[in-house]
This record gives sequence, C-alpha cells and structure tokens, in this order.
Amino acid sequence: MEAITVVRALGALAQETRLGVFRLLVEQGPSGMAAGEIAEQLAIAPATLSFHLKELTQAGLVTARHEGRFIFYAANFTAMNDLLAYLTENCCVADCGPGASCAPLAACAPAVPKRATAARRKPQRSKA
Repeated sequence: MEAITVVRALGALAQETRLGVFRLLVEQGPSGMAAGEIAEQLAIAPATLSFHLKELTQAGLVTARHEGRFIFYAANFTAMNDLLAYLTENCCVADCGPGASCAPLAACAPAVPKRATAARRKPQRSKA
C-alpha cells in the first residue's frame, strides 16, 4: 500500500461522522446498507451523509452499488485490511527483532450472506 493511499484513508476516517458511518458499514458486512438506512440509524441529514459517503468512497474505504432507485454502500474490507496491515507491518520489530509482529493474526473476512433457508423447525418437546 502506498503512503499517499494510507494518508487519504486516514484523513477520511479522521472525522467523527465519517468514522461513525464507516464503523456502521463494517458492522453491517458486505451486503451494505441503503443511504437512507444509514442516515436514519445515525441521525444524519441526507445532504450531509452524501458528502461524507463521497469522501469515504474517494478514499477507497467504501463502495457503492445501485439497486433500482437505491444506492447501497458497503465497507471495502480489502482496503480496511490493507490499511491495518500497513499500520502494523513493522510492529514490535525494534523490541523483538525481525519476524516478530503484533499484527492481527487474521484479517477481517466477512462471510457472504446466506439466502434464507426453509422455515426453521420448532423444537420438539420431550415427553417425560
């Protein structure tokens, strides 16, 4: 990851509203959320939200997809993991030597949402 890309991503996250939007999208997972849902959950005016989503998208931290009349936004987990890897790349090397690292053991890899399956079975009551 290039330093300019890191600076752009950190700059986008260095604002309270954008950080809140990004964290909400990370919680949501790869399916993302419609802009209206984001605005409602975070109590942000639509015009303000649009500005912040634009900044996050330009920084590469958020992706947008159109579905009908709606735009769904999702966290870019690859960019997030790359940013974390860059920030922790040389962690603890001075104290512990080459090869030592405090980098996260596993990158965030959200599961692909599964389609709804058949209705769940009701638990059977034991006859005792």
